[in-house]
Amino acid sequence: MLSNNVQTRLSKFMSKILRHSPEKFGLHLDSDDGSCAVADLLDVLRAQPEWSELSLNDIEEVVERCEKQRFEIVGDRIKARYGHSHDKVSYPTGVPPMVLYHGTNVEAAPKILKQGLRPMHRQYVHLSEGLDFAALAGKRRGELVILSIDTVKALRAGIEFYYAGNEVWLADAVPAEFCSVYERGEGSGRNE
Repeated sequence: MLSNNVQTRLSKFMSKILRHSPEKFGLHLDSDDGSCAVADLLDVLRAQPEWSELSLNDIEEVVERCEKQRFEIVGDRIKARYGHSHDKVSYPTGVPPMVLYHGTNVEAAPKILKQGLRPMHRQYVHLSEGLDFAALAGKRRGELVILSIDTVKALRAGIEFYYAGNEVWLADAVPAEFCSVYERGEGSGRNE
């Protein structure tokens, strides 16, 4: 079993490879879903002196224990669920819960409430079904503010939502009219 510190470092390194610069490490991702063979990722990781003794079980442990659920293994393939900065990865459209959440900070919230949610340097806007994940994503940016997204109205207006797995939803953008500051007791999130 990996220590928490080692697990965190490995998770960040896997994110760097799978989300941001696979080509730098000679890794080729499937153009449809952004996946690669777990064995190929393991070879890339083992080529780094720090990770030369890494095992398949170590990768599986990071995938399973990653608090943010950044990765997914299906069969013999692995992918980053979201957050790619290389080729845009496609996700299936779906009908999300009536309310989704987005964690941000006190500085960004007023701007979002005027201009809406935009992906900024990412491919998509990241939303979550529950408050816990929104808080986890938002608290690293400063004093936390959680926004609620009225998906019923957004869907009626033609906004598409994509399911990335593990309670994470994505959108190309969410106009301000569908965003509001979350007030305890509202919404239908799972983790209230």
